[in-house]
Amino acid sequence: MDKTGARTPEHWDVEDQGFWESTGKKIANINLWISIPNLLCAFSVWLYWGMVAKFIQKLHFANTELFNFTFMNGGMPYDGDGYRALMFTLPAVAGLAGATLRIPNSFMIAITGGRNVKFMTTLLLLIPALGAGIALQNPNVSFLTLIILAAISGVGGGAFASSMSNISFFFPKKMQGLALGLNAGLGNLGVSVMQFLLPWAITLQLFGSMSGEGYTTGDKTVWIQNAGLVWVPILAFFGVLAFFFMNNLPQHKVGSTPGAVAKFLWLTVLGYIGAATGIVLLIVPWGGFPQLAKIFLILVVVVFLTLFVMKKLTPKDVSDNLEGQFAIFKNKHNWIMTWLYTMTFGSFIGYANAFPKLIDDVFGFVRVDPAGQALTEAIVNDAAPVSAKYIFIGAGVGALIRPLGGWLSDKIGGAKVTHWDTIVMIGATIGAGWYVQQAMASNKPEQFFIPFLLLFILLFATTGIGNGSTFRMIPIIFPKDQAGPVLGWTSAIAAYGAFLIPKIFGMQIKNGTPEIALYGFAAYYLSCLVVNWWFYARKDAEIPC
Repeated sequence: MDKTGARTPEHWDVEDQGFWESTGKKIANINLWISIPNLLCAFSVWLYWGMVAKFIQKLHFANTELFNFTFMNGGMPYDGDGYRALMFTLPAVAGLAGATLRIPNSFMIAITGGRNVKFMTTLLLLIPALGAGIALQNPNVSFLTLIILAAISGVGGGAFASSMSNISFFFPKKMQGLALGLNAGLGNLGVSVMQFLLPWAITLQLFGSMSGEGYTTGDKTVWIQNAGLVWVPILAFFGVLAFFFMNNLPQHKVGSTPGAVAKFLWLTVLGYIGAATGIVLLIVPWGGFPQLAKIFLILVVVVFLTLFVMKKLTPKDVSDNLEGQFAIFKNKHNWIMTWLYTMTFGSFIGYANAFPKLIDDVFGFVRVDPAGQALTEAIVNDAAPVSAKYIFIGAGVGALIRPLGGWLSDKIGGAKVTHWDTIVMIGATIGAGWYVQQAMASNKPEQFFIPFLLLFILLFATTGIGNGSTFRMIPIIFPKDQAGPVLGWTSAIAAYGAFLIPKIFGMQIKNGTPEIALYGFAAYYLSCLVVNWWFYARKDAEIPC
């Protein structure tokens, strides 16, 4: 241990079998099993905005005086589909911030140390958890306040890049598929845990007077503020475990703990420069500029701005460290794997972020009369499925099956697993889109819910298996010194799926054609199938893996 008290082994070489058996294995496993619940909580707080938006929307349509936002609408309330589209902004903002923060987190472990990063991330997540718990007690809370809290929750999204990079240093190459799969898969399970927990948590005044007054509609009273408050004691507990039992590693030379924490905070601030720019560009009107083009242009601006400020606004020792890690951008396979990993993790995180509201928006409203004629305004579907019974299943399957993708890749090769997984993914996406199209054109949309749900669960499963297989490909394709940064970078860009997918669904919900979004995603998956086959899966591939 170093003089600061940080738990840092004096020597670390897990490729040495003797060291691994005598020392490395125990330390690695301790770090893995503390990393997992911290990452689970990070995902939960980052992505609970999809659930919060769902809760707010349900209360508003039951009583339009509650959460009657007029944000960026000339002081006027929104109509039905306009309000539904607006509420997709909250998970999209959280997704944008979380993905952007993955960029500095991709390079953070070598600069600030794994134990320091994990503890500070969990500590910072207490701010949006407590903040949401207070803000949601006020039915007249401004939408801007919720946007700010959603942006702060992005710290949890950034955590994935640093967490995966960190765990990759603790295990030998031959075990990284399973170790990374467990960390990511069980960490990703936070989405499902959150989606299962929150519908129950909001039905009780869990924290007494701290929970404030509940919202009563009909014969039900709910405390949607518990969506934030419930995570406060959980985060505090696992943050303490991270501080006292996780390790920094000697090859990272992070220095004193206070100095490392200062570097962490500064890199986080730099990430928020890019994120804040993107959020402002997202919410201000662009006149008649095409919305889809606007979304992708924002991403380009945010990514390049974040990289620029990281390079120009960091101390020399930090920027020198970053300069070496930036070498990944000269390797074409970094960009190829970014494209492929976005297909898997980007889809998982994006669908998880949008799924709770998507079910309600597609199956919770009727848009045509019995004769098939479009209604002037969608009406509530009294026969709609109770989405709380189902929303956690897809993300849970995707998360739990991820280690299988890593394990299969260890056995038969990541590129082969990715190839066949992508084929199934394309079929499931097209099928889900077809059933959405049928539901939107029916006066009984609920009759199409079960086949839609089964196909979406299959889609989540393919994203999970593909998560494991593509992540396993990276340590094979890249040398050890580049694998960690590439793991972080690819997960950073892929995380923009948490922004893109809710925004694209929101646009198409407003247009009445959410199935178009799914057909577009299927076309993208087809491009990934071709790219993976050409570079990695075919007989004479450039890098068979």
